[in-house]
Amino acid sequence: MNLETGRDKKESSYFQNWISVIGGICSVTLFSVILFLFILDFWSKQVNPYLGVITYLIAPVFLIASLLLIPLGAWRERSRRHKRGYVRKFPHIDFNNPTHQKLAFMTIGVSTLFLLFTMFGTYHAYEFTESVTFCGVLCHQVMKPEHTAYKHSPHARVSCVECHIGSGADWFVRSKLSGTYQIYSVLFGKYHRPIETPIKNLRPAQETCEQCHWPRQFFGAVEQDHQYFLSDEANTEWQTKMLMLVGGGMPPYGKKEGIHWHMNISNDVHYIATDEKRQVIPWVKVVGADGKEEVYVSEDSGYSQAKPPSGELRRMDCMDCHNRPSHIFKSPQEAVNEALAFGALDRTLPYLKREAVRVLTKEYASHEEARGKIQGELEKFYQTKYPEVWSSKKEALEQSIHTVIDIYQTNFFPEMKVSWNVYPDNIGHLISPGCFRCHDGKHKTAEGKMIRTDCKACHVIVAQGSPPLMETNVDGLEFKHPEEIGEAWKETACSDCHTGG
Repeated sequence: MNLETGRDKKESSYFQNWISVIGGICSVTLFSVILFLFILDFWSKQVNPYLGVITYLIAPVFLIASLLLIPLGAWRERSRRHKRGYVRKFPHIDFNNPTHQKLAFMTIGVSTLFLLFTMFGTYHAYEFTESVTFCGVLCHQVMKPEHTAYKHSPHARVSCVECHIGSGADWFVRSKLSGTYQIYSVLFGKYHRPIETPIKNLRPAQETCEQCHWPRQFFGAVEQDHQYFLSDEANTEWQTKMLMLVGGGMPPYGKKEGIHWHMNISNDVHYIATDEKRQVIPWVKVVGADGKEEVYVSEDSGYSQAKPPSGELRRMDCMDCHNRPSHIFKSPQEAVNEALAFGALDRTLPYLKREAVRVLTKEYASHEEARGKIQGELEKFYQTKYPEVWSSKKEALEQSIHTVIDIYQTNFFPEMKVSWNVYPDNIGHLISPGCFRCHDGKHKTAEGKMIRTDCKACHVIVAQGSPPLMETNVDGLEFKHPEEIGEAWKETACSDCHTGG
């Protein structure tokens, strides 16, 4: 009886054990589930990030684990038989044996199909992890502010990875290692509120931005029309038309001047900032085409040409000015001006500009709370102060209130502590120091040469005023402040008074 049992054990398949059987059942089940989910994802017209995660990331891990159980169980069973003397130490394989031939062909066939399926699934997993859906939608609460701003940005049709990773294996590996920690941070609530701008981890703009935008090919000027509205009863309009002297550097069409003079076309600009957000720049070095160096130091910084501040010596590139190219959170002033200009807010409603900015500037705990309080406060204002407007223009007021709420939900995210004043925008100099970080009249060389503060070096105002009484001059006008403040605008930076709220 014992001999028969040993012989049966020796001749029976190693896969006849509970571990291998469970692994086989789970593998077949999971393979069927993944195939069904893949077909569902392929035919689905709407992108579902959670379906993608389960199909390409989670389920394949369990499938691989189930498949590993099959040989693990067989190896365990064979080890047990070897200890009892039922089998040799190493298996005997004979390809002249028809049974062994069938097993070999079956193994090769199944392995080939599995490898093809794995390659196909791996590609889709890679494609999914590189998608905007994965970056912006999957971590809904964490990335909601960035994703919402991205959808309303000029780069809404550029995928996240094209800017945040770019091409090349080294940056791909860096991003995946960084992404692994980010997944951990999300799962265990270790992320910052608000999300910090990855200034130190971004690639040089020459490797990302300049794959589409090439400063050497920029020349001439670009016209910009700015519409502002005062906070008076009539929401008085004030327009400023200016030529932005973009400049460039490709002879013979562009002179090496204008805004893009900074972009290392005929010189290199380096600087050292003393804060993480690069808003305080006391030390600047310019290296000309002839190799001559000029060092400009802020006169009240305590540093000198020979004694620079400690920190990174950074070569200036696109991101030092265009630091919010896709994740732009508009200030209440900017967003309300824009909505009034495009007619989304009814400018005939008295004090609408003032009241809209007022309610947007207040703090709310959530979007739901903001929606109720913004609507309640605006309705109360017109009901008590302008009852005739409340009764005669109720539809226009209701539409305007919905627009104000939409502005809040697009630019304010209290759960993540995100608003316009969290992330400085270095384009211009209205509500952030921007250009004035260096062009403030204080940065000088040892010989007394100062970084230019002439407004016309970057832009020329050709028309300004309240329509239809606008002042025009193609040769350029001196800036006139919409409200009478005398010469004060010449003595202080715009951001000292303008906060955006």
